[in-house]
Amino acid sequence: MKTKLYSLMLACATLPLFSQVGINTSAPTATLDVNGTLKVRDTPAATALPGYQVLAINQGSTQVYSVDPALLIAASDTNTTVYAAKKTAGISLLSLGLFPSGFRAVNFLAAERSLGSASLFSDTDNTYTIPSTGVYAVGFAFRYGSGLQASILANSPGVGIVRTRAGVATTIDSRPFSGANLILLSLTIAETSINSIYSFQAGDKVSFGLVGSTALDVGLLGSSIASFSIYKISN
Repeated sequence: MKTKLYSLMLACATLPLFSQVGINTSAPTATLDVNGTLKVRDTPAATALPGYQVLAINQGSTQVYSVDPALLIAASDTNTTVYAAKKTAGISLLSLGLFPSGFRAVNFLAAERSLGSASLFSDTDNTYTIPSTGVYAVGFAFRYGSGLQASILANSPGVGIVRTRAGVATTIDSRPFSGANLILLSLTIAETSINSIYSFQAGDKVSFGLVGSTALDVGLLGSSIASFSIYKISN
């Protein structure tokens, strides 16, 4: 009996490591060939697409392939550059040494996006990163607090968009605040927006913020509202 067992073990040891295994088939055509249905009872959820692949079946050969999720998005004609965000609370203005004088960026966060992939936005420097070179449609709106003294409007504060390329920050557009007088409160509600198209290079960083911001009372930022959108429209 021992001799037969040793012979069986020896025979198994000599099998090639690249043998094909079939389930419900005596003629497997792949390393593992399953002729039937497949159940997976535990599939952990991925928190983001980067770093993951999805599985797809070739309907001709029935072979399973890994597929980059970006290919599926491209095949569905989805514009992967689309990104939009809105901030209604906790607004503060951030100043970096490389920003043009008088510009301070709104502290948008990736978690505040309403559309788009979080990978397009950095919470580290609160910027949208241009994924591919081309022409982009950009919109940015800001309503400053519940009211602003009209005298401050005389100093021409407003909104601005800054592009950072190769470490150099440039204001590419700006608009001054306009006001709607509230006579009973002796206040002026200030708001403005930018909607235009701009040419960007892959890797450019786009910041949204206020210009002439030193004239503003930061205490009123808590009731301010800011939003932006950006997407590629042409190569």
